[in-house]
Amino acid sequence: MLTKILIANRGEIACRVIETARKMGVRTVAVYSDADADARHVEMADEAYRIGPPAVSESYLKGDTIIAAALESGAEAIHPGYGFLSENPDFVESVEAAGLRFIGPSAAAIRAMGLKDAAKILMEKAGVPVVPGYHGENQDAGFLAGEAEKIGYPVLIKARAGGGGKGMRKVDRPEDFYAALEGAQREGLASFGDSTCLIEKWISTPRHIEIQVFGDDFGNVVHLFERDCSLQRRHQKVIEEAPAPGMTDEMRAAMGDAAVRCAKAVSYSGAGTVEFIVDASDGLQPDRFWFMEMNTRLQVEHPVTEAMTGVDLVEWQLRVASGEALPLKQDSLTINGHAFEARIYAEDVSAGFLPATGKLEHLVFSEHARIDSGVREGDTITPWYDPMIAKITVHAEGRDVALARLDRAIGETHVAGTVTNLEFLSALCRNAGFAAGDVDTGLIGRELDRLVPDGAVPEDIWRVAAAIALGAPFDDLLAGWNLWRALVRDVRLETRGEERVLQVVVTGPETVDVTSEGETVTLGIRPEKDGRVVVETQGVRRKTSFVRIGNMVSLFEAGRSYHFDIKTHSGLDGDQHANPEIVVSPMPGSVKHLHVAVGDHVAVGDAVAVVEAMKMEHTLTALCDGTVGEIPVNVGDQVDSGAVLVLLEQGDG
Repeated sequence: MLTKILIANRGEIACRVIETARKMGVRTVAVYSDADADARHVEMADEAYRIGPPAVSESYLKGDTIIAAALESGAEAIHPGYGFLSENPDFVESVEAAGLRFIGPSAAAIRAMGLKDAAKILMEKAGVPVVPGYHGENQDAGFLAGEAEKIGYPVLIKARAGGGGKGMRKVDRPEDFYAALEGAQREGLASFGDSTCLIEKWISTPRHIEIQVFGDDFGNVVHLFERDCSLQRRHQKVIEEAPAPGMTDEMRAAMGDAAVRCAKAVSYSGAGTVEFIVDASDGLQPDRFWFMEMNTRLQVEHPVTEAMTGVDLVEWQLRVASGEALPLKQDSLTINGHAFEARIYAEDVSAGFLPATGKLEHLVFSEHARIDSGVREGDTITPWYDPMIAKITVHAEGRDVALARLDRAIGETHVAGTVTNLEFLSALCRNAGFAAGDVDTGLIGRELDRLVPDGAVPEDIWRVAAAIALGAPFDDLLAGWNLWRALVRDVRLETRGEERVLQVVVTGPETVDVTSEGETVTLGIRPEKDGRVVVETQGVRRKTSFVRIGNMVSLFEAGRSYHFDIKTHSGLDGDQHANPEIVVSPMPGSVKHLHVAVGDHVAVGDAVAVVEAMKMEHTLTALCDGTVGEIPVNVGDQVDSGAVLVLLEQGDG
């Protein structure tokens, strides 16, 4: 058994690997950039080595520096986690050339599966079904447009080296093909250093079902059944589950056999995932699934497989890397119950899921779920890395109960200091189609209006926030209580663009009268442990969690979060309406492309700039007709949220 490993990653996956290594008595070495000097994975590891500045190209992608740290620390092997160098065959060869063990598949296996076009040709030879499309080398735009016509619209353009939705574009009409191809090529080049694209038939009712496979150095390969990852937005997985709803024994056997053939075709060793696209237009049929790609690493969503099978996949990785055979054979693996995983991100759902940053001033996770996280309360979500806060995984005997547990666990997770997708996840849990197992990759797009929070703040929430702003349910609330007469105090609060003045009268140690919108209501507020209060209104009691940090009050109730700024001045702020002449960056990122130059005339809706954040491109458009007067940024600049990109001058130009 290995005795010491280095983890060439960060965040929750580094913490996850450390947890199993500890359980097995294996010592761990972390690496960190300057942005991660105080990160949770650094704190958890036995040792930690600095590898460079915050930019991934200067730290977590510096293979030579990481290998040097491993050698200096005395580590015997390197665990790549996922992302970064995990699927880089050159890095694998460098690790092995240094006399270290790579905890994953061979460089040859990674190369064979690294390019989608070559992998699909290999899979056809191995008898694995593949999606109809063009997977060749010819990248002439006119030729590819012709291939798209042959396949029939709609089609999907995919960067051959892509993953995670990067470098992917759905095209519905021939006239949109060239622009979509250019965007996919540019994103593929930026994310993977390869602009080559392939064209595939768009499946109208697609489900994304993947098979977890595992191999060893003795030629043994098993599958650990399927995961359904169909609940996606912009090709990014949101909630995953196992087993897949509606799966039949016949189809499970067919997909499992195909996945094992796939792994054996490249002599696969270690953990891997074979992803299939499934046509669910007529239920799940064993002749309607096709190979998409193989991820030659551990997946983000591996905890649902662990919950369903009882297998610790990281333990298996360490055992196989130590030269052991697989711990179990195929007939010893069984499905037990149902599991879900939800990914909590710092992102602004109402603004189109833009990644967000901020300090986690308050962070509480549910006690009724497995939590995989790389952050703690007080940590900062930076623009340098993926904004994932945590993964929540639940398990139950049946799907209905498991989904109810997921909804509860999401509601019991409280975050203040940055916007999150928690309310969006709660809405997904309560979506009728998803609850019934009627899911495909287009569900979120179709239901988006129902899934995005409406922003309305209930009157009771305003009142409770005003009381807590004055100190309820603590002793300092009584500072406003007067033995001889009631003392009326104004509380000015602002949330979600709305500002109000509420009147609060303290009537006792745990009671206040609050006037809002001309109506006065008596509230009973009794403290409980862990930042919870029991609020009573007209004989009805409910529990609310809260936190007050500086001039901010956050309330958490029924799966929703409300964050109020306590205004310290008496006057109202001036109007903060957006100026249509100013095009600003809606998120921290880098300026990837400028479509205009000073003096150009633009119309409403014209593309003016492209900002890249988290390896995804966001096109910004003009909000008014006008002439470009100034461009204060250059391509390649790093910009903050709200940074001015283009200034327009309205008029005839």
